[in-house]
Amino acid sequence: MKRNIIAIGGGKIMVPSNREPQTLSIDQCIVQQAKRKSPKVLFIPTASEDNAEYCDAFRKQYEERLGCSVQELLLYRNRPSNRKIQMLIGQSDIIYVGGGNTLRMMNLWRQLGVDKALDKARKRGAVLCGLSAGSICWFRQGNSDSRKFKDESNKTLIKVTGLNYADLLMCPHYDVEKHRQPALKRMMKTTRGVAVALENCAAIHIKDDKYRILTSKKYKKAYLIYWKQGEYVKQALKPSDNFQPIIELTKSN
Repeated sequence: MKRNIIAIGGGKIMVPSNREPQTLSIDQCIVQQAKRKSPKVLFIPTASEDNAEYCDAFRKQYEERLGCSVQELLLYRNRPSNRKIQMLIGQSDIIYVGGGNTLRMMNLWRQLGVDKALDKARKRGAVLCGLSAGSICWFRQGNSDSRKFKDESNKTLIKVTGLNYADLLMCPHYDVEKHRQPALKRMMKTTRGVAVALENCAAIHIKDDKYRILTSKKYKKAYLIYWKQGEYVKQALKPSDNFQPIIELTKSN
């Protein structure tokens, strides 16, 4: 399958002006993948309901720091036409999806045809990336905290169906949100295949039929998670500049 996906487990991009965003080196890698002097970047903040502060922070990171040309696809503030959705996605070198409520985002995308436009972007070679909800969306399924957006006290984690550009279950925030680890263990007992769990400031980069692990902070980790013959397996995936066959992940269990 043709794809160029960089999925980030988490990390703060909204930081004071005197501090460096936590995912900077991963963001630099994203920009390099576009292979253009000033790539056109589309930020899709659907999961945060088009949060204005988030948009400003993203623009500061990708436009001011990294030299890109940034536009936003806003689906809540002023509902765009299908033609505009297709145009914005179709002209972008990099498509970055922000964090927030994954379930609500995926439902709205399917209603508006965003999913179909993103698939066209994948096939033409656009760089697809994002953080948290913006990492889950590219995979078959994700370990999601979408229920907390209706009720902050609800810590139940659910499986959300993504765009299935990689046949894996994605779990973000594996280190900082401690309830993710036992929940993923239970979830994988009734889920086929394997999961990739990313700590904040860790990312998986999938390019066609290969993958590698990236980190923007030392000691951050990624894991391959699955059950095999009644045993729970949690295998560390080491950061590397070199790509490995992704079939090595999916055939593990």
